[in-house]
Amino acid sequence: NSGVVCLLRPLLMDVIPSIRQTAALALGRLADYDVDLAEAIVKAGILPQLICSLPEENRYYKKTAAFVLRAVAKHSPQLAHAVVQCGSLEVLVICLEDFDPGVKEGAAWACGYIARHNPELSQAVVDAGAVPLLVLCIQEPEIALKRIAASTLSDISKHSPELAQTVVDAGAIAHLAHMILNPDAKLKRQVLSALSQIAKHSVDLAELVVEAEIFPVVLTCLKDSDEYVKKNGATLIREIAKHTPELSQLVVNSGGVAAVVDCIDSSRGTVRLPGIMTLGYVAAHSENLSMAVIVSKGITPLCVCLIEEHEDHIKAAAAWALGQIGRHTAEHARHVAAANVLPAMLDIYVDPQSSDDLKTKASIFIKALKNILQKCTYLPALEPLLHDAPPNIMKHIIGQFSKVLPHDSKARRLFVTTGGLRKIQEIQAEPGSLLQEYINTINNCYPEEIVR
Repeated sequence: NSGVVCLLRPLLMDVIPSIRQTAALALGRLADYDVDLAEAIVKAGILPQLICSLPEENRYYKKTAAFVLRAVAKHSPQLAHAVVQCGSLEVLVICLEDFDPGVKEGAAWACGYIARHNPELSQAVVDAGAVPLLVLCIQEPEIALKRIAASTLSDISKHSPELAQTVVDAGAIAHLAHMILNPDAKLKRQVLSALSQIAKHSVDLAELVVEAEIFPVVLTCLKDSDEYVKKNGATLIREIAKHTPELSQLVVNSGGVAAVVDCIDSSRGTVRLPGIMTLGYVAAHSENLSMAVIVSKGITPLCVCLIEEHEDHIKAAAAWALGQIGRHTAEHARHVAAANVLPAMLDIYVDPQSSDDLKTKASIFIKALKNILQKCTYLPALEPLLHDAPPNIMKHIIGQFSKVLPHDSKARRLFVTTGGLRKIQEIQAEPGSLLQEYINTINNCYPEEIVR
């Protein structure tokens, strides 16, 4: 408000280097503070002036100039575009080749803040020739530089298979995979994130990541004391397992499913989410892989997440994963139903106190319930649901009773003594409907006087 931006601008051209640097630092701190100040600095035409003599400046000024560019670019795609338009990427790429690691770090960071917004800006960073230099940066001895370079490669890779392929072609995977065992937790976070962003796009890219021999090394990350290392490690396994049954089988063979189950057990909150999704993806592929999740005791922690977690999206993910496990055969459904999952799902679905977000995710719970119910012949787990289920779920439950009762005399007796048969007589089904057919099939299993 005092017009300081306009007063700082001429100081960027001062003959004394320390004044130029301090003026740039002041502008960087202003731009970093909020989007309006960053826009004011762009409108004042300061960016071209900031970078016009950058290659000749000393290392302190270069670091500070990179900070200003990063501070402006971070706020929005529009501001990042303004940073690109003033020719900053060419200068930042020159800084990536600088002798000083701090200058490289500042330039890598600025490139990352530009690339993270969208594919177009990420492509601009690639076109400027930054990727091979970033791959060289992750090979430097300085940990801080490795972290920022890995983070920037992650930001470039995340947008599209083509951009991820550019990072792969520069030879990044082998160097990233080599750093999974680095003792620095912050570096491991960024390395795992970068590998995840590459692997997520396609089968081919996921296979290239696997070929870098990340298994079983990556499983150690699931036991890490750092929550983000755990989460990013589970995310990487998820991004590999989701593509094909073969890749999921590789995860199972390396002990990945058991490690993910332990990770879910020992974590809380959003750290659990990628692990939950991993179990769902593995189980979705085939009966055998789903059974591998069951054998690895995956159902219990998923049920715990469903009941204990407060975040709606975690509950929904756990329900989805359980639905993927139970949808294959009667045996799969029985394992899920025996863990008392169905009443828990139903309670969340029908609870009037459920949040709006959970109500919008109701379709996930319905689909998961249907997936399990359509295969479930374990009647002791189905019977309690007869008294609480809404009509759209009720027909699936009664449908399963109509399949089992005609062939199981013990189940027929139990169905009468537990009040199940009586409950069915109370249901008002439309004549000729599928539900009425199911009820008729069940009633036909009994003498008329018992039905009456």
